[in-house]
Formats: sequence, structure tokens, C-alpha cells
Amino acid sequence: MTFDRRIRIAPSILSADFADFGREIRAIEDQGADWVHVDVMDGHFVPNLTFGPPAVKAFRRHVTTFMDVHLMIAPVDPFIQAYADAGADLISAHVEAGPHIHRTLQAIRATGKMSGVALNPGTPADAVRHVLDLCDMVVVMSVNPGFGGQKFIHSQVEKIAQLRALIGDRPIHIQVDGGVDPVTAPLVVAAGADVLVAGSAVFSGGSADAPEVYGRNMRAIREAVAAN
Repeated sequence: MTFDRRIRIAPSILSADFADFGREIRAIEDQGADWVHVDVMDGHFVPNLTFGPPAVKAFRRHVTTFMDVHLMIAPVDPFIQAYADAGADLISAHVEAGPHIHRTLQAIRATGKMSGVALNPGTPADAVRHVLDLCDMVVVMSVNPGFGGQKFIHSQVEKIAQLRALIGDRPIHIQVDGGVDPVTAPLVVAAGADVLVAGSAVFSGGSADAPEVYGRNMRAIREAVAAN
């Protein structure tokens, strides 16, 4: 993937219809999604349980854009290869999920996949200063991870700006995950984010049978960003 800082919308399929993932993925891509975001949760690191490698492999058959797999699991290292084999294009792991984030990022890179490092709301930007050269993306959690539909935590806007300063001109994306909608998207983009994960804000009101709603929801986010 060629690096650039154009705004990308990555709908989180955590908000999709679990009984119809194939059609849901095709619907969001047809309506303009740039990436497909897959939230993997283990019921331990975060209080929810979602998708194992076989599910992600099944999603992969339907994804034609870019599959971004966010591992909210601990320990994370033993599962990196399985998610790489399942077809992830980029794998993100949390600073907080283990004692050796540098080693974790090395392990992701060793699979040939792009690598991301994620920060919970209470973790400072400086926690990734010394691993940025192993990263293709930094993920700022703007809600506490584990559930969709939470309220945006505004203190993370400052963190995004700090990360943008730390990254400088390096080809590293800043992704924001949690509570992104037409109100909050302009704030995070102005601070330096370029990949916007949106679950409820994209899927609300639509379905695989009414995909035009997904398109309308994504356009509302893009237009709000463009207007600011």
C-alpha cells in the first residue's frame, strides 16, 4: 500500500450484522469504505469476546480493500502468526498487552504484515516514542476498548497532536478508534489523525439490504471533515 495522509474511513464490523458478515463487508466497500476494521477481543484484556482466526479468515474472502486487524488480547505474541495467516493486511497490538511491545512489533513485521501499536486512553503518547520505527500505524483508543457505541473521550485529541509531533515526517498513520462521528471526526483530523474507525456511526440505520444508508453515513463523516 502506498503511503499517503488522505483520510481513510475504516468501518468496524463489530457493529455489523453478525449473521451476515459477507454481505455487510461487501456493502460497506461498495459504499466507499477504505478499510475494513476487525476488532479482536479475548474476554481477558478487554471485557468482550469476538473473532478468532477462523472467523477472520472467513471475512478475508469478502474483503477487497484492506483488512485492519486490531488485537485486543493478552498475551498477544502467540496469536500473531495465526491472524497473519488468516489474511490480515495490518495487525495492531496494544502497548498494555504485554511487557515487550518492541518484540511484539518485530514479530508482526516478521510475518510480512504491516504493524500497528495501540494506546488505551490512559496511556501517554510517549509510550511509543522508542518503537515508532517499527510501526506503520499508531492507534489511539478514544474510548475504553471492549464495546462499541461508547462516548468519545475528548482528552485523546491532545494525545493525537502529541503523536503527530513525535512521528514528524515518518510514513506512519494515526488511527482513531472509538466514538468517531461527524462531530468528533473533524477534531481528530485537525489534530493529525488520518484513519477513522467508525462502527455505530457507519452502520446505524442501515443493513446489507439498505446499504445506501452506510454510504450516507460515511459521506456525512467525510463532509464534516472537509468543512473544517
